[in-house]
Amino acid sequence: MNRLPHPSLLPALPAPANRASVRRPLDLRVHAQRIQIDELIVTGPRTVLAHARTAAHDDPDTAALVGYSTTTPLTLPAAAALLCSLHTPDELADMGLRLVRHVTRTTAATQHRDPVILELHDAPEDNSR
Repeated sequence: MNRLPHPSLLPALPAPANRASVRRPLDLRVHAQRIQIDELIVTGPRTVLAHARTAAHDDPDTAALVGYSTTTPLTLPAAAALLCSLHTPDELADMGLRLVRHVTRTTAATQHRDPVILELHDAPEDNSR
């Protein structure tokens, strides 16, 4: 007969973790929102429109999001928005758009406290002057 030893004679081992007792992440009920805004100026309107038309033909789904269709031509603001969604700031500079200022705004709030707002503004150095 196979007998189990008395519990006091067993080595001290932690009890096996029960799947139901796995700790869940702590819910703090914090709402956070981050918005990033790049302010650009157009240095070459014709160049921007030409690059945007090419981009609209290459990526018609993204172009449709800014209002472009075969019956609706691209406006300059829509062309700039399309290019910004597809390219980096360095590429945009080559296409006739120049970054003037970058703003990051982060807001965090709980149900019981007023929101805390952190806003960071920066303007890149202008090397062309």
